[in-house]
Amino acid sequence: MYSIRESDLPGIGRKFLLETSHGDRVVVVIHDDGRRQIFLYRPEDPEEPAAVATMDDDEARKLAAIIGGMTYTPKALQSLEVALDDLVIDWYRVPSHAPAVGKTIGELQLRQRTGATIIALVRPETKEQRLNPGPDEVIHQNATLVVAGTRDHVRALKELLTGGNGT
Repeated sequence: MYSIRESDLPGIGRKFLLETSHGDRVVVVIHDDGRRQIFLYRPEDPEEPAAVATMDDDEARKLAAIIGGMTYTPKALQSLEVALDDLVIDWYRVPSHAPAVGKTIGELQLRQRTGATIIALVRPETKEQRLNPGPDEVIHQNATLVVAGTRDHVRALKELLTGGNGT
């Protein structure tokens, strides 16, 4: 089991400590100026960092997308769902036969009809990533959508994409 602790660093920012299920410790410091620092600790020496990386805001967000699976989802995790209290983040591959293929997000009224939000879209043929796609974004066959909402919202979005009526 992993654990996460967070604390304020007055005049600096906020610190997050992740102790992984493998015994590793990772500390992330988010500075008030937008920089991020990641400190990695070995289990045998939990006081001295084995590695430190410093990133600007854009680099940190790109790394978060990579780690979060927005750029590549292992085949074993292609229908991965992450739950954070009532919020669910789910990766969903649009079937080639889905009636939503070729329509825009706005045309389908996905958010209005289901309550779910598409937070990222990865086009299969180009691997192009669209973070926070707008209403003019077209749904392509076999695209991977990263969807956020309650479990019911996400289920309704999937139904709407595949020909159900949503809620």
